[in-house]
Amino acid sequence: MRDYEEVTAFLGEWGRFQRLVFFLLSASIIPNGFNGLSIVFLAGTPEHRCAVPRGANLSGEWRNASIPLELRDGQAAPSRCRRYRLAALANFSALGLRPGFDVELASLEQEPCLDGWEYSRDVYHSTIVTQWNLVCDNDWKGPLSTSLFFVGVLLGSFVSGQLSDKFGRKNVLFATLAMQTGFSFIQVFSTSWEMFSVFFVLVGMGQISNYVAAFVLGTEILGKSIRVLFCTLGVCIFYAFGYMLLPLFAYFIRDWRMLLLALTLPGLLCVPLWWIIPESPRWLISQGRFQEAEDIIRKAAKMNGITAPDVIFDPSELQDMNSQKQQTYTILDLMRTRNILTITIMSVILWMIISVGYFGLSLDTPNLHGDVFVNCFLSAVIEVPAYIISWLLLRNLPRRYSMAAALFLGGCVLLFIQLVPSHIRALSILLVMLGKFGITSAFSMVYVYTAELYPTVVRNMGVGASSMASRLGSILSPYFVYLGAYDRFLPYILMGSLTVLSGILTLFLPESYGRPLPDTIEQMLLVKGIQACI
Repeated sequence: MRDYEEVTAFLGEWGRFQRLVFFLLSASIIPNGFNGLSIVFLAGTPEHRCAVPRGANLSGEWRNASIPLELRDGQAAPSRCRRYRLAALANFSALGLRPGFDVELASLEQEPCLDGWEYSRDVYHSTIVTQWNLVCDNDWKGPLSTSLFFVGVLLGSFVSGQLSDKFGRKNVLFATLAMQTGFSFIQVFSTSWEMFSVFFVLVGMGQISNYVAAFVLGTEILGKSIRVLFCTLGVCIFYAFGYMLLPLFAYFIRDWRMLLLALTLPGLLCVPLWWIIPESPRWLISQGRFQEAEDIIRKAAKMNGITAPDVIFDPSELQDMNSQKQQTYTILDLMRTRNILTITIMSVILWMIISVGYFGLSLDTPNLHGDVFVNCFLSAVIEVPAYIISWLLLRNLPRRYSMAAALFLGGCVLLFIQLVPSHIRALSILLVMLGKFGITSAFSMVYVYTAELYPTVVRNMGVGASSMASRLGSILSPYFVYLGAYDRFLPYILMGSLTVLSGILTLFLPESYGRPLPDTIEQMLLVKGIQACI
């Protein structure tokens, strides 16, 4: 029996139909570049200190001395969470005593910020941190907001594969696009941190679900040579384009509500795509809906100016395929044989480690020296050459060696950061960006690699399960970043070590380069390398 790619070879690789699907599916990814990392600015923490009320009866001298100094980054700076007890300062001020001369400040009793905080407006006008005072005793809520978004992504990863395999790639794509845009809009009107976080979970669920659905839809519609282009220069560069727009929006819109609204509205532009983007013919065939699949293929042929054959699927092929579609597949089928179980376990570990590195470095941009908007923009821009390199590697070299090389580069560079002298800050930023380059390249390639290893009947489920595992890493990534408060090199040491280990693991995966996509689990067993892997 001929496989799907042989049957549809008459369409060509890069006709008008393929170009339309390529660019529209890629464009649907742009809002995802906003949502996942918008928390960098939505939850930005400006410089802050305890507020001293106007009616505190303090002289100007005592008001200026009301905040104790603490050592931060080797320099004395006003405390962010403590102040001298105002009742005592008011007594000293009434007696005409002078701070530092008549009264030794170091001996004075301190108290927490009982009257709230004063926030610098040099960088942000308002964020969720300034809105709900997520500082000092509540500073754990900032990274938790980020983790909760990725909890939503985790939940979305878990269900998106099964929903997409059951209800179709297109239906899930647009339902979750609507979910992402709708809940993000409601989030603008949050009245508490708890409300903001609950809707952030739902936004995360929609974000990853439509990303995976669009990725698999394009993978199944486009031909072999264009498939790699779509997964790298298509989906990923359009994601990076959205990521690059994020610091530009944030630079001009410093209020978190207006920023979130501006990042939400572009999602409405995806609505007209429902009438243009088709369902996956591969999925329709796997469901036994051969006529619908043939109609899509004939429309594609007409759009490409090609005459379709009178019979696209002959009766014997229909019978064989129909017997396959009678079986219902669940996530347990990812563990049915030793082959697919081995690939699933290795993919889970690989995706988890790569995710820690990618999101850890992306969320770390506010902690780098220099302007937060410039650093975020550089972190986004570096992804473009990373995707171009990954496309070239996937096009010309074996998958596992390409991925291993990218991971070794990213991991080793991060380990070298601790050797850079503290006064050469530009070199540290350069190494961080090189690390981001290597890990981003690997992140781009792992989608292609995983999709090629799994068969059509469970492909979306396999990619979704692997993506679900990676979200465990992304949930932890904010806390990798905040380990820098104890040792500024510790996040890089941990992320670098894990990345090098994942590069070693990649070398044990089977090679999919130059092989047709398997349509059934039985066909997957025929791919060389899987038995050797076991």
